[in-house]
Amino acid sequence: MTTTLITGANKGLGFETARRLVAAGHTVWIGSRDAERGRRAAERLGVRAVRLDVTDDASVAAAAEAVEAEGGLDVLINNAGIEVRDADNGVPGAEEVTAGQMRQVFETNVFGAVRVTHAFLPLLRRSAAPVVVNVSSGLASLTRVGTPDTPAYAYPGVAYPASKTALNMVTLQYAKAFPGMRINAVEPGFTRTDLNGNTGIQTVEQGAEIIVRMAQVGPDGPTGGYFDAEGALPW
Repeated sequence: MTTTLITGANKGLGFETARRLVAAGHTVWIGSRDAERGRRAAERLGVRAVRLDVTDDASVAAAAEAVEAEGGLDVLINNAGIEVRDADNGVPGAEEVTAGQMRQVFETNVFGAVRVTHAFLPLLRRSAAPVVVNVSSGLASLTRVGTPDTPAYAYPGVAYPASKTALNMVTLQYAKAFPGMRINAVEPGFTRTDLNGNTGIQTVEQGAEIIVRMAQVGPDGPTGGYFDAEGALPW
């Protein structure tokens, strides 16, 4: 049986992904910064919960030990992510963004994914078919954000897209380093979640589609790619 860990999974895309993978036969762990919220979500889903704050070394190490003690890991989904917004639900643009805000976003979206992946690599390397899915964004695409008259071009924020572009590079470099694993970045689409103040235009069911699909790729599936539900995306 395939064992999967999803970070940031007590709500939103992570929760829906967990629900779908349970239905597909996976044994699922959901990671959550808040242990009680994680426990409640796990009860609803019928999965295992582990406290996991991707910004904290000790928390991540303890989570890896807990998962290892229960048999190991086959699939890691780095879903935890944040976006800085102000009281009016706007994002700081180039004139307003600070180094502190950039650091805050990168700590979760980039360093957090690296921290978790590094901690769980020993478990993944023991799997017969290891998979890593990094939840990126369409705003990570330099091509898209640089194309006038598109929704991506119109997005004014700096920290979030920069962090997801960095995550894409992390994905590519890990895929090259571990050719026996399937390691990909995915763009779920503009989905209604707390991350964007529920301003998205898709449901979590729609957004989770590509995450679930790439979590189930076999040893002959793609690696080092960047995909949405329609196919490969331009870097």
